[in-house]
Amino acid sequence: MALDEYALEELGLAPRWVRKGAAAAVGSVAVEAVSVGTAVASHVTEVAPSAEAAVARAGVPPQAEAPAPTRTSPREPAAAAPQPTSSEARRAAPSEAKRAQPDADEPPPFTEDDFAWFDSVAEPVLPQDIDAPARAPRDDIPTLDWDALAERVKSCERCRLCEKRTNTVFGVGDREADWMLIGEAPGENEDRQGEPFVGQAGKLLDNMLHALTLARGENVYIANVIKCRPPGNRNPEPDEVARCEPYLQRQVALVKPKIIVALGRFAAQSLLKTEGSIASLRGRVHEYEGVPVIVTYHPAYLLRSLHDKSKAWADLCLARDTWRKAAGGES
Repeated sequence: MALDEYALEELGLAPRWVRKGAAAAVGSVAVEAVSVGTAVASHVTEVAPSAEAAVARAGVPPQAEAPAPTRTSPREPAAAAPQPTSSEARRAAPSEAKRAQPDADEPPPFTEDDFAWFDSVAEPVLPQDIDAPARAPRDDIPTLDWDALAERVKSCERCRLCEKRTNTVFGVGDREADWMLIGEAPGENEDRQGEPFVGQAGKLLDNMLHALTLARGENVYIANVIKCRPPGNRNPEPDEVARCEPYLQRQVALVKPKIIVALGRFAAQSLLKTEGSIASLRGRVHEYEGVPVIVTYHPAYLLRSLHDKSKAWADLCLARDTWRKAAGGES
């Protein structure tokens, strides 16, 4: 086989026997070959003379030959091919129908009906929505009993004071006492032992109670405004007091005391919602949650200011008289 014939066969342009009048189809094949990409078009240009010779050898009469296609550059569109005969149309119909079908890799265009099935699909029910246990309300502290309240304080994280505490300081004493003593916030010793008023200040408080014929744990309940020690024994922030106050309110409601003694300026200001000084708050009967309140100095302050002990004793006497009046004269 000659080299040019071999090249034509590789390109699909080898001569074939056709009926008379079918040379137009051969011409259309040549035209389609010329319009292939840049690389193939260069090969077709080189073998075009051999392709014409092949057509001549096919024995096609000169009057039936189709006019030779005009050679174009790869960038120019090929000339329109002549209309095929009826027999050629039948042969070309399957390929035309195949080209008319959409590409399998290309998805069909979306229509409004494609999303209609979403309307009939029910929304899924998440597992947590089925028989989910009801969460305890944030304001359930007024309903807690002593044990539940103590446990709630022990695990409390309502403010950032919980991050550096050693122990919470819930309270200690007779839970049905007439006297309730409320201090400011736990100190270092209280944080370590988990009990209010220990150390030297606690001993002084015990002596003050003894002077009133009272004792810790006997008709006396002791608590603090804040249940966690502030770092460096600083005064608690207003938001820390607000978050911790519900615990104290519940303790007062459970004890039902007849008299409350506020020990120190901060305790008095927190209970009475005032910014007044100790000097302006002493000597008068105030009220917290419907209970009479007497304001006096903190025992730790009295350890540094011995000259104010007499004033503190006067405050305790006022508290005793108020308690007796509330208790109906009982001593």
